Amino acid sequence: MKNASIRPLATLPAGTRVADRLETAALVAVAALLLLVAPEILSPFRLNLLGKFLAYAIVALGLDLLWGYTGLLSLGQAVFFGLGAYSVGMYLKLEASGGKLPDFMGWSGLQALPTFWYPFASPWFALGMAVVGPGLLAALIGYLLFRNQISGVYFAIITQALAVIFSTLFIGQQPYIGGTNGLTNFSHLLGQPLGNHATQVSLYQATVLALLLSLLLARWIVRSDFGRLLLAIRDAEERARSSGHDPTWPKLVVFTVSAALAGLAGALYVPQVGIVNPDALGVTLSMSMVIWVAVGGRGSLVGAVLGALIVNAAQSALSETFPNVWQYAIGGLFVLTVLVFPGGILGLVRWVGVQVAGRIPGRRQLPQTRVEPTFALAGPVEVSEGQS
Repeated sequence: MKNASIRPLATLPAGTRVADRLETAALVAVAALLLLVAPEILSPFRLNLLGKFLAYAIVALGLDLLWGYTGLLSLGQAVFFGLGAYSVGMYLKLEASGGKLPDFMGWSGLQALPTFWYPFASPWFALGMAVVGPGLLAALIGYLLFRNQISGVYFAIITQALAVIFSTLFIGQQPYIGGTNGLTNFSHLLGQPLGNHATQVSLYQATVLALLLSLLLARWIVRSDFGRLLLAIRDAEERARSSGHDPTWPKLVVFTVSAALAGLAGALYVPQVGIVNPDALGVTLSMSMVIWVAVGGRGSLVGAVLGALIVNAAQSALSETFPNVWQYAIGGLFVLTVLVFPGGILGLVRWVGVQVAGRIPGRRQLPQTRVEPTFALAGPVEVSEGQS
């Protein structure tokens, strides 16, 4: 069948263009506050905590591209996050050891540094592998899955099994990557002491910039014709296939991008937290990532970021005040999201805004519209209620 072309995006209405400008201005303003104001008003501990949450927000962005916009729920996203974290952690461990054999290798009986560790003496190789490594792994796994049309619950189960496999594998590698204890006792980054406040501020600001660039990249993807194809695959994959579009490659691309973003987040996370262990690749963290996106608002990039920040901030506050019950509170929040406001926090805010706007005296009520997903390849078609 001859491939059906995707009609280019129509010129945006004036109101939409204004909304885009306002959104962009808001992003710039928030980024400026995070970059310039937060380091001045937050204590070093709170700033470090915020940097950790912002790294998590990068993972949430990638997962939202995969789940919210493509309909592929990954329960193993922490694998890519952990691989990125271990890549940079290996560099930090080599720099901390001063060219000597890392301490845990000596305890395990190794006499020489394993060959695969040598390239990680370069920070740029480690950072590159933190992004490229997870992306290549996702590309390989995604190709094997998508070419066989595996998706839905089967995709979720396989990615969850992937998290179990990798966390178990890393636990058993005590002589080579630290086993259960993982990699820790980092001291320097690019020759600068990690305990130095200026170094921590620089790491925090790098995380803010990485999140902003990741958000802009994700927004460009979802607003492009490729993004519209992702929505078509999410809403009506068989219609997309019958129209001549092979869903394999769009799924593969977005899975690879989401994994690369997770790896980048892991690379930024490690020097700020000071440790990486097999828990960073496990199912528990992967499930937490799903909760971040669901609570913030699946299918909304800003919602995914807000979800990661709000859930982790709530978790931190509750664990400090109620250390024995905070897990139940976070679980209850997820259940409440699914049952009461499935659109997440951002969806709830939008619903409240519509209700308030509808009660303003003299405001003309516009007919409610729905978007027909089956027309997603040729562009969304709004149909007023009551029309046929």
